[in-house]
Amino acid sequence: MDTGTREARRWLLSGRVQGVGFRPFVFRLAQTHGLAGWVRNRAGDVEIHAQGEHTALTRFGTALFANAPPLAQPVLARQEHAALQRLTGFAILASETNAPMQAHLPLDASVCNDCLRELADPHDRRYRYPFINCTQCGPRYTLITRLPYDRAHTAMAGFTLCPACRAEYENPADRRFHAEPLACAVCGPQLQFYSDEAGIIDDATQALVACVAALRAGQIVAVKGVGGYHLLCDARRDSAIARLRRLKPRPHKPLAVMFPLVGDDGLEQVRNAAIVLQDAAQRLLDVARPIVLLEKRSPFPLSPLLAPDLNEVGVFLPYSPLHHLLSSDFGAALVATSANFSGEPVLTDNLEAETRLAPVADAFLHHNRPIVRPADDSVYRVLAQRPRPLRLGRGTAPLELDLPFTLARPLLAVGGHMKNTVALAWERRLVVSPHIGDLSTLRSLEVFEQVIDDLQRLYQVRATAIACDAHPHYASSQYARRAGLPLHPVFHHHAHASALAGEYPEVERWLVFTWDGTGYGEDGTLWGGEALLGTPGAWQRVASFRTFHLPGGEQASRAPWRSALALCWEADIAWPSKLPDTALLHAAWRKRLNAPQSSAVGRLFDAAAALTGVHTHSSFEGQGPMLLEAACQGEAQPMALPLARHRNGILETDWAPLLPHLLDEQSSVGARAMLFHASLAQALLEQALQIRAEHGDFHVGLSGGVFQNRVLTELAQSLLVQHDFDVRLPERLPCNDAGISAGQIFELQGQTV
Repeated sequence: MDTGTREARRWLLSGRVQGVGFRPFVFRLAQTHGLAGWVRNRAGDVEIHAQGEHTALTRFGTALFANAPPLAQPVLARQEHAALQRLTGFAILASETNAPMQAHLPLDASVCNDCLRELADPHDRRYRYPFINCTQCGPRYTLITRLPYDRAHTAMAGFTLCPACRAEYENPADRRFHAEPLACAVCGPQLQFYSDEAGIIDDATQALVACVAALRAGQIVAVKGVGGYHLLCDARRDSAIARLRRLKPRPHKPLAVMFPLVGDDGLEQVRNAAIVLQDAAQRLLDVARPIVLLEKRSPFPLSPLLAPDLNEVGVFLPYSPLHHLLSSDFGAALVATSANFSGEPVLTDNLEAETRLAPVADAFLHHNRPIVRPADDSVYRVLAQRPRPLRLGRGTAPLELDLPFTLARPLLAVGGHMKNTVALAWERRLVVSPHIGDLSTLRSLEVFEQVIDDLQRLYQVRATAIACDAHPHYASSQYARRAGLPLHPVFHHHAHASALAGEYPEVERWLVFTWDGTGYGEDGTLWGGEALLGTPGAWQRVASFRTFHLPGGEQASRAPWRSALALCWEADIAWPSKLPDTALLHAAWRKRLNAPQSSAVGRLFDAAAALTGVHTHSSFEGQGPMLLEAACQGEAQPMALPLARHRNGILETDWAPLLPHLLDEQSSVGARAMLFHASLAQALLEQALQIRAEHGDFHVGLSGGVFQNRVLTELAQSLLVQHDFDVRLPERLPCNDAGISAGQIFELQGQTV
């Protein structure tokens, strides 16, 4: 074709193309290629008309995707030839507001390198300004009040731009063109430091100085970030951490650590404390700046109280300019744990934080930019050679996924009770909320309902049906029943299996092992060790574990000794423990009073932790299994556990032969812990082999909170691969209950909802 021929083309781009600097990017790209035309927002999409030489247009079209801004995720909705127009130059037109809304919410993003350079430049007008941002960085989801994403619809509406900021905001060639959180020290948010000792300090420079001085003095400071408050203290100082644990109270649960950005890649100080492999390094440096669990170095240079008796520590890098300034000025690692209580969402309001955190914090570093909705830190762990999410939060959620089917009407899924998230789905789109928390407190329930309302309002989609967990007593299920919409209960482990299957729509047949604590099963018992064969909406339970009755019911989740007693009583084996008199408990157990039947592998882990002497009483969920995993040493020859068909036709693995070995004090704790993990991995393989022999081929999936355990997961994966199974683990959704809401949506595919 003659490259001198002029022609016109039009693109419609969907995906995440608003709030990410996409229009100024298109403007500059068109100028680079000598094109005339225009670009505009069109509801939730971006529409582009460009005209010029054929070759230039082709290169321009390729660069729209290849060179898109880092925060953008453009998707080609339509490309077509267009009629030439009388145009000179390229323009950014006013938004088209009459088109149907196809919103894609921009996510909170860590401060970019360009802004960091300005932050550190004494000659820049934003030198050390704690709220510096541009179109490629800064808060988004946590400050949007409604769409379209304009400054007037954000928490920045109350801050009037000064002339210098206004000029940047209105200049299409500036990287701050329509950066909605745009501000400077003249017109933007300000810091305030407060302590009983220092009083109120409104000067930003002095507030930072006072905050760093308090941290160096061993004090605990509540610092307001992007999605909520953190409690900060010196990560090297035992006394400060011990006091934080006592006052929060958080006696044992690991504490996250924020390291200053030091060295060529920023990870120099992190590497001094932990082993950082390439995939973990990439995740740490990701624009979301999540917490990543890393193996501690030995000797560990920080306080042993950060993650007592565990081999890993949760690490993240500063993500906001305020955190960069604090960590850089302090010069060393800081504890940065979410400012919340009892699994609640993180605190966001200045006055509420000061009131509720008064018993814990010695000082407060506030700012006056409102946080519209909380967003806790995201958490990742390397499992089977890849960082996988354990919690979706700031920078990673709302998570948008494509549905492999089309919904007849919008559907809301309200998830489970623990680690709650909610999901909204319509047409072929699925949106999963950030982590909300455990729905056992009033504040958690308030945020739960706020997030449900926010998602529907922001995406301009109103659900006409609702999915929930089949457990009748979950707070989320009770909300669903009150909602007055057509209700679709989904069994807990079906949702676990479907969440994994939804990530791999190309797989036609699955065997998914859904191992977790407990969840309501089809037969009314507490499942948790299931193998489900089939596809979403058509699962068949084909294997499980020998059941046992949990003395005290739900109390067993925080008392591993109860699970240990349950197994010993069930198998008629004595446990020479030093527990108080359990005669009354045993009598109630024998009569099946508050002793529900369960097949939960999570409770087997609890029992093993207690029987080996690793752990008997928990202060947080999962403490026993975490400590048991950390205790593993060496290699172990797995014990072959009996596998037989139960009278209900389901294959059952019997855990009882493990008990004498777990109690054998002639063997080290590390060896017994490893034996337990290896034997369960072998039991999983034996179930898979037997089911394949009976039912034919399938892909194997591992889903449920137990598969947060790296030792078990990697042993099981390795054994399965050796026997020619194709094994899949979650990549984008957490394998724990945070993935339940998405699983409830995927489970309903093919049903009329």
